Amino acid sequence: MQIIPVIDLKDGCVVAAKYGQREHYQPIKSGLSTSHEAKSIIEALLKLHPFNLFYLADLDAITGNGSHQKEIKDILRSFPHIIFWIDQGYKHFEKLYSEFKNAIAVIGSESLEESDLAHLMLINDSYVLSLDHAKDKKLGTATVFEDIRFWPETIIIMNLNKVGSFEGPDFKMLKQFKTHYPDKQFVAAGGIRNQADLIALKKLDIHQALVASALHSGAIGKKELEHLKN
Repeated sequence: MQIIPVIDLKDGCVVAAKYGQREHYQPIKSGLSTSHEAKSIIEALLKLHPFNLFYLADLDAITGNGSHQKEIKDILRSFPHIIFWIDQGYKHFEKLYSEFKNAIAVIGSESLEESDLAHLMLINDSYVLSLDHAKDKKLGTATVFEDIRFWPETIIIMNLNKVGSFEGPDFKMLKQFKTHYPDKQFVAAGGIRNQADLIALKKLDIHQALVASALHSGAIGKKELEHLKN
């Protein structure tokens, strides 16, 4: 099981995501660091465990309220041996970060319109797709959920209402995707509480998970991370 720490950026700092209500996100209160600065949080997470992959969400860019592009480029330069999945909403990502070998675009369905799909075909499989949901509602153009020609190898199943909830991941939804598309690599996102949730995901043949709150609260710590490597 691979744990992928999440760094959510808003208004210049790392915030704690909760229930997908981005307007209410506050600077993170972490048991790993007193800082709200992204590089400090990443360094604190690396002291906890030698993570080699992070998920970095620019919430200002996703919501159309600015961008952390300068900060993200600084992060990419500072941690050249770590891969970063970067979600800034739908953009021509390859032009923004073409100089970096450790940046991979996350394209979230919530940011996609039907007119974007032609470009998506051109960059096929060079990105990670996030199929975004709010409760049972699919976010973004329906076509990207229904036409697997737009699906790369790795797909995040994001339930925004579960994010930061400590209610557990959406096992039902993940099981449905894995049952219908067994050849795809699905990533769980939202609600992961503890090691037991991760073991349950592994039993569903889900081997990657985005995690934030459980790392910062200590619910998933050094011991649990070491155990998951086995």
